[in-house]
Amino acid sequence: MSHHSGKRAVGGFVAGGAIGALGGLIGLGGAEFRLPVLKGVFHLETLEAVIFNKAMSLIVVTVALIARSVTILPTELFEYWPIAINLLAGSLIGAWLAAGSAIRMNAKTLDYVVFSLLVGLAALMIVQHLANPGPTAEPMLDDGTVRWVAGFFAGLGIGAIAAFLGVAGGELLIPTITLLYGVDIRLAGSLSLAISLPTMLVGMLRYAGADAFTVLGRERNLFTGMGLGSAAGAVAGGLAIGLVAPDWLIVLLAGILLLSAWKAFGDARRN
Repeated sequence: MSHHSGKRAVGGFVAGGAIGALGGLIGLGGAEFRLPVLKGVFHLETLEAVIFNKAMSLIVVTVALIARSVTILPTELFEYWPIAINLLAGSLIGAWLAAGSAIRMNAKTLDYVVFSLLVGLAALMIVQHLANPGPTAEPMLDDGTVRWVAGFFAGLGIGAIAAFLGVAGGELLIPTITLLYGVDIRLAGSLSLAISLPTMLVGMLRYAGADAFTVLGRERNLFTGMGLGSAAGAVAGGLAIGLVAPDWLIVLLAGILLLSAWKAFGDARRN
């Protein structure tokens, strides 16, 4: 390993540890925080950063799904297969179309799209915190054609956003599953992971034809370091939940996301 590669591996471990800790504290994978870091700190091109983020998110989601299967059995999740099929019908299409669009976009336009979506996610984090619907909610719509159509279009949008940012989309899937279908939030977390995995695989398959896909080979040391750091940070963040006042933590982190996105994608705004 060269000195430069070693520095990127160590830097990736430190950054991954910090991002993993943030994700562990708020119960998310942290991919939305990782994207501005990949762009602004490690100077990856935007499409490269998205693909790198997508690959990292795939690993995080797979590990999280396996870990959660200890307390929430796959047979328990299988009872909700109609919801998964409903959302996947849209999310798989959305992921495929959005990834194809990202490949064809010029760098400036993609910067604008990614920046806008990160701002939207930060705003959503704040709204969800302030609304605080609780662990369960009454379904917004009765079971039937209207809810199926709503679920399809919700999945379409979530799949597209996940593909553009390289995230799992849990911030969007969990409230959708809870509010649209009235599922307990504990189950919604695992169900969102089960929906995210095939959605991200489709996006990754679409990105495989892009020249920027070579970033995974070129930056394998950064990827390894960040992956190990993310795992360690997620454990530390999870253990620290009781030590940190949660009331305004999400609002603070949303502010951090806004600031980091603003700095990382500043070129798109100035040009």
